[in-house]
Amino acid sequence: MSFKMKRLGSFLLLFFFFFGGFQPYFCPKAIAEEKLGVYEQLDTYLNKGQVFTDEKFNQVDIRDAIRKPTIIAMVYYECPGICTPLMNGLAEVMKKSDLELGKDYEVFTISFSHTEKTVLAQNKKKTYAKLVGKGDTENSWRFFTGDSLTIKGFLDNIGYQVKQEGGEFIHPATLVVVSPDGKITRYLHGTYFLPFDVKMAVIEAGMGKSGPTINKVLKFCFSYDPEGQRYVLNITKISGTAILILALGLLSYLIAANKRKNKTNNV
Repeated sequence: MSFKMKRLGSFLLLFFFFFGGFQPYFCPKAIAEEKLGVYEQLDTYLNKGQVFTDEKFNQVDIRDAIRKPTIIAMVYYECPGICTPLMNGLAEVMKKSDLELGKDYEVFTISFSHTEKTVLAQNKKKTYAKLVGKGDTENSWRFFTGDSLTIKGFLDNIGYQVKQEGGEFIHPATLVVVSPDGKITRYLHGTYFLPFDVKMAVIEAGMGKSGPTINKVLKFCFSYDPEGQRYVLNITKISGTAILILALGLLSYLIAANKRKNKTNNV
């Protein structure tokens, strides 16, 4: 082995020593340990019997309540972090969309905190209905609360895993799009949504057509900062991946160069 190859081998050993704990979000071991994030359940149907309370104190079976393509936003109403940007982003895209709320689609906002009650849901609805300012927000944007058992079952059903830290939650920012017959057809990740993407998700949900999620950057590049109570760019993950790619590229180059050199010497 040449000196260059030995030196690169030493570099790679040091890299994996220092970044040995680096786990991409999609790594099975990381998923098993964290139990946090969104594990997409495309083409899965919402279970019947998952009864929540809406902002009008009605007991509602979520599956039975869906009659149109429906966007489901999982939040908790007193969230100090990413829920507000998510809800703002949803309200903004609803305002810009040429689809009509109540005619073309509906929106369900569901709290995954069992301590939150109906009055809080009512207040949140008033705030966001004003931001949208059009469509049938009175009947077609519903805000739900539920008990811990129902919430747990629903989160498992849609593949949405959260982690409670005291009175707060660590959680992703994702919208779930469901067809009129209750089938999960799309996940929209992030806090900013393009009108075209949402429109296509709603139209395809209306046809019962599911589609893969293209934008998954948030799941990999961002992690939750409990102290700052917000999602922050995870430099370790990004830089670790970049270094690994560069190292593998350099290794491939040196191997190829070494083979060419040996071939020349043997001629």
